[in-house]
Parts: sequence; C-alpha cells; structure tokens
Amino acid sequence: MSDTLRVKSRVVVRQRAGYRVQGRVGSVAAVGALVILAVIFAAPFVWLIVTALKDSSEMGAYPIHLLPLRPEWGNFGRALTMIDYGRYAWNSFALAAISTVLTTLTSATVGFGFARLRGWGKGPLFIVMLATTMLPPILLVIPTYALFARLGLIYNYWPWVLWGLGANPVLAFLFRQFFAGIPLDLEDAAIVDGCGYGRIFWRIFLPLSKPVLATAAILSFQWTWDDWFRPLLFLTGDNTTLSVAMSGGYSDTSGHAFTNILSAGTIFYTLPVIVLFFLAQRYFVQGIVTTGLKG
Repeated sequence: MSDTLRVKSRVVVRQRAGYRVQGRVGSVAAVGALVILAVIFAAPFVWLIVTALKDSSEMGAYPIHLLPLRPEWGNFGRALTMIDYGRYAWNSFALAAISTVLTTLTSATVGFGFARLRGWGKGPLFIVMLATTMLPPILLVIPTYALFARLGLIYNYWPWVLWGLGANPVLAFLFRQFFAGIPLDLEDAAIVDGCGYGRIFWRIFLPLSKPVLATAAILSFQWTWDDWFRPLLFLTGDNTTLSVAMSGGYSDTSGHAFTNILSAGTIFYTLPVIVLFFLAQRYFVQGIVTTGLKG
C-alpha cells in the first residue's frame, strides 16, 4: 500500500506541476496578445503625434521620414490660432452636452417602459425599435432635412434637441436590458409604499443604473462630438462645430491642406472624449458587462 500511495502522490505532484506550467504559458500568451493589440490600437494615435511634430518640408519629403528631424512644437499653437478654435470647440461642447443629457434621459425612460411596464403591443413595438437600428443613417438625411426645413428648424440647434427627445434605440436597449435584471421585489415594495412608476424610475431605478448611465453618456457624447455630416448640413459657418471647421480651416488659398497642423488640431480634438472615458471608465466597463444578461 505504501508503494501505491507514493506512486499516486508523485502522479498528483506531476499533474499539479503541469497545470502550473500550462497556467504560466497561458498567462504569458495572454499578456503577449494584449501587448500586440495595444500596439495596434495605439499606432494611429502615435502616428498622429509624429505627423503633428513635422514641419511642412518633411510632409512631402521622399523617402518618407518616419520621425521628425526637428520637432516643430509650434504646430500646436498654429492649430489653435489658424481657426477660431475656442469658439468652435465651445459650439461642439454645447451641442454634445445638450444631446448627451436629453438622449441619455429619454433612452433611460424608454428602456424603463419596455422593461417594467405592461401593456398591449409592447413586444411588437420593441421589435420595431430594434429594427430601426438596421437602417443606414444616410437614408434618413434627405427626409429629415426636408422636414426640418419646412418647420424652419435648420441652421440652429433645434434638430439635436428633437433627436435627443426622441431617444436612441441602441441606448434604450441597453437600459431595457439593465432594468430587466433588477428584482421585482424592489419594485413591488415601492408600489406597496405608495410610489408610482414615475417615482420608482427617478428615485430607485435611475440611481441604480449608474454604469449604464455612464455608458450611454459616453457613447452619446462621442457620437455628437465626432459627427461631421449633420453639422455640415444643418448648421451655418458661425455656429458650426469644431469637426466641420477643422475639415476646411487648415488649408491654404488653393485648398492644399496643412496635414501637420491638422494633425495637431486633431490631437486637441480627441482630448475631451479621452478624458471623459477615463473619468467614467469603471462605470463604462461595468455597464457593458452588466447589460445584455437578461432577455
């Protein structure tokens, strides 16, 4: 018996050692894959910084200079002065803030209705809402512009207010999935205490949905901040956004773009979204993970 026990103990020790080796190899492979992905995703931003530090003579040089011979830090100052950067940035921020607040709140309201309220036709309406996400946005541009033009709502920010009040189907779906996972006992207890569904939404469900609120706010802000086509179509040169101003402002009289200065301005342009993401990163990741668990 003693020899058998020794053999079994040796087998167990070897198996454990093999598991440790496999675990270490798997960890090293996972870290290596993450490093490769991080380099791939960071490469465009690094190239943007490198381009912003080149002078005009290096932009058309052949062979191509991968790194600037002499960093031209003045390009960042020129990016801020060649156009009225502050005014256009404020226009973009105001438009994105309005759209973010309205879209987030209305999408949360729609998601709450689909998740907790009962009524005839709720299922078909939910399917119709999801079906709208399959429509290419470009198909809605002409009828939307014609409608707003007839109502006299172009060349101002009213279209974004109305779009915000109409909610977003993707964000409404995220809220619906999150609210569907909240236990019914919490809702029943609030009803017993005399709360209506409006108060339940504002006092109970909305405070519990911080992860999804952060996710919806970041996505909504990014969609509006990065939008170029709709501001170009619906706004004028005075109240247009930073993306539209940058697309045609960094060029000479013949229309030749200053790519290095445009790259410097683009770096400033991406900072608000990056800062917003890092401020709400924990809630953003949690919101992506927790939604979609309930059907």
